[in-house]
Amino acid sequence: MSNSSSITEFLLLAFADTRQLQLLHFWLFLGIYLAALLGNGLIITAVACDHRLHTPMYFFLLNLSLLDLGSISTTVPKSMANSLWDTRVISYWGCAAQVFFFLFLFAAEYCVLTIMAYDRYVAICKPLHYGTLLGSRACVHMAAAAWSSGFLNAVMHTANTFSLPLCQGNVVDQFFCEIPQILKLSCSCSYLREVGLLVLSACLAFGCFVFILFSYVQIFRAVLRIPSDQGRHKAFSTCLPHLAVVSLFISTATFAYLKPPSISSPSLDLVVAVLYSVVPPAVNPLLYSMRNQELKYALWKIMLGVFQKQ
Repeated sequence: MSNSSSITEFLLLAFADTRQLQLLHFWLFLGIYLAALLGNGLIITAVACDHRLHTPMYFFLLNLSLLDLGSISTTVPKSMANSLWDTRVISYWGCAAQVFFFLFLFAAEYCVLTIMAYDRYVAICKPLHYGTLLGSRACVHMAAAAWSSGFLNAVMHTANTFSLPLCQGNVVDQFFCEIPQILKLSCSCSYLREVGLLVLSACLAFGCFVFILFSYVQIFRAVLRIPSDQGRHKAFSTCLPHLAVVSLFISTATFAYLKPPSISSPSLDLVVAVLYSVVPPAVNPLLYSMRNQELKYALWKIMLGVFQKQ
């Protein structure tokens, strides 16, 4: 295969060689996928249906749940189908679509998490200006900017990656198509242009990380000045779920892309990819609902309504 034009399909990394382990992988991923669909679906329904949750914090949480649903649906169903049908194949354009949608949703989610940090900062450090700084129009504009940034990021990287000549075969050492693995298939130094774009994206991501870090330093300073224990507990209960989600998102993604080459191996890359692409969408609803009484109450009302209708 001298270049990408002669490649019509890629071979993804299989989770297992034996039929029993392939089926185990299918059922495990099916359980995780259904948990993600249920958890995020319930949050979306609760925020959409309960007027008391029509606030900036829950509006951004709704966006986060939509993005989580999209990102896990981009990678997991194809991997499940491959294990079920004992194949590793994904078409060339299917791979390009997977790269595009994963980058789009992944980048947009990071932007939404950054906006959510700003929301918590304003709510706790500048409560008198909350209605002005985070009005309905401002929230819509920020959410639109997050989705647009993700879209532009995905267009830029996908178009650049799949314009590279590929001459190192068609075996992708990952259970879904991701840019670092596709770059390994490119010819000589032709991948350096995409590496440059990845460095630029990494710098922008680091800027968001610094902003989140600065926001939480200010938040914790403000919370520790609250005189009552009840006030401090209420402030922490609205911030800790977001902090846990951000920590999980950033730590797994950072390790996936910045781990030393000396410790890299297909099995480790596989585990790390699952940690940053599959686990967060399934765990995020649990993290947000565990300490949030308003969300718990709204979910309880929905479930009671369903059972009463039956």
